[in-house]
Order: sequence, then C-alpha cells, then structure tokens
Amino acid sequence: MSLRPILAALTLAAAAASAPAGAAALPEQIHVEYSGSVLLAVPVANITISAWLHEDTYAGAANFRAGGLLRWFDDTDIVASTTGYRNNPGATLVPWRYEHINHASGTNRVVGIDFENGRAVPDVNPPFGSMGEPPASDQDRDGALDPVSVMLNLMLSQPHGERPCEGRLPVFDGKARYDLRFEAGDMERVNASGYRGQALRCRAYLEPISGYDEGKRPTPEDIARPINIWLAEMDGAWVPVRFRARTRIGDINITATRVYAGPMVQP
Repeated sequence: MSLRPILAALTLAAAAASAPAGAAALPEQIHVEYSGSVLLAVPVANITISAWLHEDTYAGAANFRAGGLLRWFDDTDIVASTTGYRNNPGATLVPWRYEHINHASGTNRVVGIDFENGRAVPDVNPPFGSMGEPPASDQDRDGALDPVSVMLNLMLSQPHGERPCEGRLPVFDGKARYDLRFEAGDMERVNASGYRGQALRCRAYLEPISGYDEGKRPTPEDIARPINIWLAEMDGAWVPVRFRARTRIGDINITATRVYAGPMVQP
C-alpha cells in the first residue's frame, strides 16, 4: 500500500483556497493535531499541521507518522516545512523554500523545492534514481505550490464568510506534479475529540500530470474516487478537522484531536 492517497488528502484539502484576498483578520498561529484510524478502530497515523503568520511572511510545518496497522505496509515518518511571502493579509501565500525528509526511509534524502520567478525547482539530495516518466517539465512546474503551502492556503486565503472548495490548483511535491480539482458539498456536523460543530464537506480529486514512476501513477479508479475533507471556519480561517480516504485496506479516517487558531503563543 502507498501512503500517497493519505498524504494527498492533506494536500487536496488546501486546494480549496484559490480565491482572492479578503479584508478579515486571520489568526497569527494555527496548530492542529490529528489521529488516523482504519475502520474507525485500528490506529494508523498521527499528523500535525502548524502555521505562523507575520505581516509579510509566513512559515508552516507538517508532520506525518505512520503507526499501528499502517506500518505493516509503509513505514513513514515525514517532517515537512515551508517559508514564504504574504502578498496581502488574506491573500494567496507565495513560497520561497520547501523541504521534507522521511526519517523512516533510511536514505536521509532531503526533498527540497526552491521557487524561482514563479517556478518550482527541485533540489533533492541525494537525487532520486528517477524523476518519473515523463519528469515534470519547466512548464509543468510554473506556478505550482508545495504541499504545505497548499494546505495553508486552504486555511488562510479565503475571504471571511465565503466558502472554499472550488476550482483547481497545481501542486509539485519535489517529484510528482498533479492538479487538484475540488467540489464543495454541504455543511455537516463533525464530532471529533478536537472539534464539535458544523464543517463544510469538500470533495477533492487528484489528477496526475507528470513525475510518476512506472506503476506508481494513480489509476483511473483512484482519480475518480474523491477524498473527503471537512473544513471548519475559525476566526476567518478554514481549518481541516476531518479527512476520509478509501484505500485497499479500508476507509482511513483522520480526525482532529486538538485545534488552536489565535494569537501567537510560545511553544
């Protein structure tokens, strides 16, 4: 089993935030902790997403650690970070550097992306044996965002009171280049240990473009099957509080166990 459908769920949620800037104030800091399970019982993953907003810049981080049943299939301990600019309060974020490392992979590979004049440029050390067939071209990577910045755009770039989850967004993760297409659903009740209340159900679809090795490209069934994300509005930000992804070991449910959105606080 590959973790790509689960990791895509986190990225896909953020694709909803492609709207223009709004005037509403946003939290200075966001921190969300999640726990995942399969069939609502067996633990499979622990995830955290954090953001720190300054007047003109931002920083973000995401950790994904597989556990329980999922470790039988894919041993993963990913730490990712991004930094960039805020064009305006509430506007789309513009990254300048992204990095992630899978501490469980045994390769000590740092997957970096620099953003040069709007183009995502991979900086991978040690390099991948293959950048996919075909690899992501310069044209493919023009205007693409890194996965963490995409997540943060979900939370931060939506005008106050307007609902996200419309349109399409290009993403580059250091190797794979894909589009995210999403459709808004209804407001629904979410009962998670970290959040109880109404949230917007967003159906998100991954559409592969380039940078996939043979046998790793999503199948037509994968592309047709949405990942569901529930987004709760908090102080002008839309925060993912639940994900659900269908895999061959069952429905994986990821829910928020702790949520903070507000002024900057010390760790």
